[in-house]
Amino acid sequence: MFGPLAQAGGGEAIIVVLILVLIAIVLALLLFFFTYGFLYIKALLAGAHVGIFEIIGMRLRGVRPKVIVDSRIMVIKAGLPAATAALETHYLAGGNVLNVIRALIAASKARIELTFNQACAIDLAGRDVLEAVRTSVNPKVIDCPDPTKGRETVAAVAKDGIQVKAKARVTVRANLERLVGGATEETIIARVGEGIVTTIGSSETYKVVLENPDIISRRVLEKGLDAGTAFEIVSIDIADVDVCENIGAKLQADQAEADKRVAQALAERRRAMAVAREQEMSALVAENRAKVVLAEAEVPKAISQAFREGNLGIMDYYALRNVQADTQMRQSIGGEAPEGEGKSS
Repeated sequence: MFGPLAQAGGGEAIIVVLILVLIAIVLALLLFFFTYGFLYIKALLAGAHVGIFEIIGMRLRGVRPKVIVDSRIMVIKAGLPAATAALETHYLAGGNVLNVIRALIAASKARIELTFNQACAIDLAGRDVLEAVRTSVNPKVIDCPDPTKGRETVAAVAKDGIQVKAKARVTVRANLERLVGGATEETIIARVGEGIVTTIGSSETYKVVLENPDIISRRVLEKGLDAGTAFEIVSIDIADVDVCENIGAKLQADQAEADKRVAQALAERRRAMAVAREQEMSALVAENRAKVVLAEAEVPKAISQAFREGNLGIMDYYALRNVQADTQMRQSIGGEAPEGEGKSS
């Protein structure tokens, strides 16, 4: 009695398993379709055929199939040649495939010569190739100096000593041929700033710069400052010119002050030497006076010796004393001469 029931239950289990397997297969097919089949149909309808196995191979190679398929569709619609393998290669090299394709399309529409390999090289060099193409079509303006660096103007001094500050706006166009390995905007700013300083510094007066600001633009452009850079200078416009302080006069004043200090130091040195010399002479006079006193002390001894030897008599001694007294009187009278003359008058 239980045999037919067991057989019925086993049949239902098999049916349930088959239904689950069928559902799993349907889900797998749906997942496969939305993962790969949708891209395949999308490319097929756009006329940019990409094989289903190619799409699967991209996934296995670590490439996002959507990026490659979308890029190929854009290339085909724009009428540009680009193989799927080349797109994959650039993706695996770390490049921005979509940006490269957009740059190629923009260059083609603008009639700018740009190859796929050249665009890939620019992209792998770290440059924004799409921005480069846009700059080549629509030139950009660079401020010199760069205000983000903290300086608003370039300062220079003319030959007459007047400081002049100028600000320039440089219009540049990207040079796609020199974009790989070419210098950046900082080089353009530095070279233009150097040209401004040279031009102002070579001017006879600041008035020349104020009267003809375009002299700066002409001289800077003549130097070919865009050589070796990734840009081509279209024009250089002087946006502002300001006259500042008289640096030459200030430097001359500082030099005069320094010269004065040097002269004062030399004069003080000579004064100190004169004072020292005076002290030396005073000491020498005192020494000579001491010698005179010593010599005068020998006079009484000589007189005594003359008395003992009989070379000097008493009358001679008194005559000598009279002469000495007369000399002292004359000296005292000579010292009081102004008062004597005043009294006599």
